[in-house]
Amino acid sequence: MASALETGPAADPDTIYQLLVEAHRDLSAEQSVLVNSKLMLLLANHIGDPAVIAAAVAAARQGMVEPTGATSPTGQDRQA
Repeated sequence: MASALETGPAADPDTIYQLLVEAHRDLSAEQSVLVNSKLMLLLANHIGDPAVIAAAVAAARQGMVEPTGATSPTGQDRQA
């Protein structure tokens, strides 16, 4: 049975926030991006449910503006 994406408050949000902030302390912008990428892959592997990960990706992308000239995964132009 697939799990739903949990978006409610975490059990200890202050500690989680502090852990995420500390993960980036003293890192360059490039290192910070790499840490975020590694963390995302580790957590996705831990979750393991593609439907939950897809829901999380959709939620994270909500409200993002597509760059000019963006194309869909099928290569079709997204602009009307």
